[in-house]
Amino acid sequence: MRNLTLLTDLYQITMGQGYFNEGRHEEMAAFDIFFRPNKLITYSVAAGMEQAAEWLLNLRFEEDDIEYLRSLHIFSEDYLSYLAGLRFTGDMIAVREGEIVFPYEPILTIKAPMIQAQLAETALLTFVNHQTLIASKAAKICAAAGGGVMEFGLRRAQGADAGIYGARAAMIGGCVGTSNVYAGKLFDVPVSGTMAHSWVMNFPSEIEAFRAYAKSFPKGCLLLVDTYDTLKSGVPNAIKVFKEMRASGLEPVGIRLDSGDLAYLSKEARKMLDRAGFEKAIICASGDLDEYSIRSLKEQGARIDTWGVGTKLITSADMPALGGVYKLAAVFENGEEIPKIKLSDTTEKVTNPGMKDVFRLYDNASGKAIADYIVRAGEEVDTSKPLELFHPVETWKRMTVENFSVRNIRTAWIVGGKRVMGTKSLKELNAYFNGEYARFWEEYTRLDMPHIYKVDLSPALHGLKTDMMHRYGKGV
Repeated sequence: MRNLTLLTDLYQITMGQGYFNEGRHEEMAAFDIFFRPNKLITYSVAAGMEQAAEWLLNLRFEEDDIEYLRSLHIFSEDYLSYLAGLRFTGDMIAVREGEIVFPYEPILTIKAPMIQAQLAETALLTFVNHQTLIASKAAKICAAAGGGVMEFGLRRAQGADAGIYGARAAMIGGCVGTSNVYAGKLFDVPVSGTMAHSWVMNFPSEIEAFRAYAKSFPKGCLLLVDTYDTLKSGVPNAIKVFKEMRASGLEPVGIRLDSGDLAYLSKEARKMLDRAGFEKAIICASGDLDEYSIRSLKEQGARIDTWGVGTKLITSADMPALGGVYKLAAVFENGEEIPKIKLSDTTEKVTNPGMKDVFRLYDNASGKAIADYIVRAGEEVDTSKPLELFHPVETWKRMTVENFSVRNIRTAWIVGGKRVMGTKSLKELNAYFNGEYARFWEEYTRLDMPHIYKVDLSPALHGLKTDMMHRYGKGV
């Protein structure tokens, strides 16, 4: 495994030396990762926590790391000596991967000695921002398709790691397979793929290319039919080869369309395949697809069974950054929590202070999620009586919930530098996501004009935040 301890911004290490020089490097602090509202964010799917935990547990400056830092001529020898023995000894509290999350919710919290917590910022944001972004995009694409989406984006990803961990995130968000062989091996997930147009073009004729492929892959024959003319050449030639296969006791998988009017071509191809007796042959479509084009194709009656989605998934083309931030929530003196807040003239940038928990409220009658409730750590929610919720800014907007249950969506991953959360397979993570997604009304997850899911603060947290805003708003 690569040592990624230096996967950070320089100012994390310079601030570390500042804390070290001030004798504050061992003071305990807590930082939250959360993201702010964005007009394209209706909901997000948490991912990247596994890699965040791995980074923390493998935090160590190797000899050559120390030598490199020494070569910068900005760090003292006693500080470098301290870094050489540094290990993560703190806690990581986070949501589960595959959890549906919303703006302002602390989806990951680090509580650790200040220098450890500060050094972790950049790497943790890298893992969580990227994978949450791609898992969220995948979830929306898979919802539009109704399943059967394969991740085909490696060649368009912004680098190898983006392709590898983007594939991982896409699987959490609902994809059933990936074209990425390395990711398939690394994460034990299904890989899929057939041929490129170059295969067909490399033979004297299209039908010879199809026959050669069927000969090489008799049990997995899916033919790309749009190299020359889909309906006049591609599909008829595929049917000829399929009949030859059947005569030998074999059955084809189907065909793939990669260009043209996918709605029209798929409907016509379906008729041709059915007339020829290949009703079970699937039609796979690919080619710059996303949730909107897939929805449009389905509305047009396209006869597409599976979808290969590449560029717009692996790059999250319409929103290429999640914008998650890492903010100080509290420091601790003699074990006592001292909440911290960041103020701003922009309301959305004012942080929620202190250690927190996030409870998801479910309606007992329907089993559906009602709202999320951010509370001060240790607060309990009494489900035996009605609970009044109010908008954290527009406080006159209120609702009362009754007959409900709650679940703390955050859990401990690392305690005292030791891992306590077990690892999960991508199959398990996807199953978890699917189960939680089903507990949200469609009005919250639809693509167009979704209802805004309520994320409210408890009176205790709201009161703390308001008091601190008034106190520090006058100047420190």
